[in-house]
This record gives sequence, C-alpha cells and structure tokens, in this order.
Amino acid sequence: MNKTESTRVGFMQGLDALAEKDSRIMLVCADSLLAMRATDFVDKYPDRYVEVGIAEQNAAATAAGLAIEGLIPYFATYAGFVTMRACEQIRTFIAYPNLNVKMAGVNGGIAAGEREGVTHQFFEDIGILRTIANVTILVPADADQSRQAAIAAASIPGPVYIRLGSGRDPVIFEKDTPFIPGKINIIQQKGSDIALFGNGILLTRLLAAAELLAAKGIGVTVVEVHTVKPLDTEGVTRILSECGAAVTAEDHNIIGGLGSAIMEASAENAPVPVARIGLRDCFPGSGNPDELLDKYHMGVKDIVDTAMATIARKNNKS
Repeated sequence: MNKTESTRVGFMQGLDALAEKDSRIMLVCADSLLAMRATDFVDKYPDRYVEVGIAEQNAAATAAGLAIEGLIPYFATYAGFVTMRACEQIRTFIAYPNLNVKMAGVNGGIAAGEREGVTHQFFEDIGILRTIANVTILVPADADQSRQAAIAAASIPGPVYIRLGSGRDPVIFEKDTPFIPGKINIIQQKGSDIALFGNGILLTRLLAAAELLAAKGIGVTVVEVHTVKPLDTEGVTRILSECGAAVTAEDHNIIGGLGSAIMEASAENAPVPVARIGLRDCFPGSGNPDELLDKYHMGVKDIVDTAMATIARKNNKS
C-alpha cells in the first residue's frame, strides 16, 4: 500500500509560500474553502481571499479582474466546476486576453470521486482546456509535486491549470524531487522495447507494470508527462523514436487527454504504434479508488497486456 498525502494540502503549502514572498498572490474560491484545505491560508492572509459562493463563473470573472489590476489570482475549486461551469469565462475573459490567472481543480479523475460519484469525478477537464489557446496544463504526481507546481505556476506567463486529486493521493516521488514545467520526466529507463507515458495517480501502476514487463525480458522506459500542454514534443518524439511503441495511462477520458496528445505527437513526428489506457468514453461508477481503476481497465495487468500487444504491433509492422 502506497503512503498517501493530500495534493490539496501540498498545493496550499505552495500558495502559502508564494504569498509570504509576493503580496500579489490572491485566492479566489467558489464555496470551496474547505475543499481546498485553505482555512489556514485565509486565517493568515484574510485580505488575499475572495469568496464568491457557488458561482464559478463569477469566480473566473473576478480572477480576471484581479489579474488586470496586476495581482496573481489562484481560482480554486472542483476540477469540473472550474472547467465546465466556468468554461466560457475561462475561454473569453481569461485565455483570450492571456491574463495571468492560475486555476486549480480538485477531484481530477475517477479515483478522486469515490465519496461523491460521477457528479464529482472529473475526467474531461484536461480535454476541455487542451482546446483553449494560451492555457498551460499541469498534472503534478503527488502532494510535494503539487506544492512545487503551485509555486512554479506563478512564474509561467498567462493562464495555468493545475489538476489535483482527492486528498488521499499516493506519494510517488521523494520530497523535493524537482518539478520542471514544460519537460517530460524520465522516471525509469531500463531498455527501449516500449515507452510507458503517464501522469498523476497512474504513475504507481506504470512503475508496477514496468517491473512485471522486465520480468518477461521487456525493456521499458517510464516517462512522466506532468505538463500536458504545452507538450514537450521534442522529448516525447525522442522517446517514441527510441522505443518504437508506446502505451499512455491517465485517470481521464482517453479522448482529448494525455493519450490524445501523445498520439498527435506520434502521428506528426514519429509514427509508431501507440495504445491508450484510460476511461473508455463512458460514465463510471464510484467506489474504492483502486478497485475503480481496475474495473475500468486501468489496472497493472491492463497496462502489461496492452504493452505486450503494442510491442507485437511494432514487431509485425517491422
């Protein structure tokens, strides 16, 4: 059982560290103070907090106004409420004028919504924002990476979206492992029979699958893609060219997310067999996160079987 920590708490730790050094940092919530684990921040910086109630469109517009005045607002609530309820406002009033608004969405993925079900499981958020110009999309892997992502976002010009989890998120990296926006992170490189690309909660499963594949004599390169947009196309293309086959894994709909991004990069720069692990264009049930991921074919065995089938496609092609 992996140790768990809260990506929400990690994010707020990063925001607190930023606020200590920069008086421009603001937090905008839409009745999401508790969900964001932000009470300590508000107690410490009451003048840096704007609460609009259950009115996400107003929250996005408020954040836009703060940015126009030279502040750096972080608009934070549930991932789907950011990207769906306030989608038009993000597109027209934040992204179009390329304002310096940062957004954080919790309960990203199906594994994060075991308490509330499909209304609070958000597996379309990355796909939605990938279609909107000027938006940087970050998917930090665990709590400490989320802390670093919150800090890094302030230095990225324009709109940034940070995807966070349930609050009980696996610890994947050692503390203070560098988080470098815009670049892929090669976690493990033990051969080049196939590349496994992933992010977020599924990284633990990719690493477990890599061990099983290694036991079969398969050389695997495991790559974290925490910056989905702009994609590190150069880095991804290099790995695709070296391995000649790839599997992507994400707690998101397979349409529009990481898998689509990797396939686009492959089609345009390094045509090789690529297969996607993720929610297969359906609405899931709710339940225990690990059981839920297994049920919807995001298990370690699914990754191994898909990797073997994709290698066979590569070999047949050659």
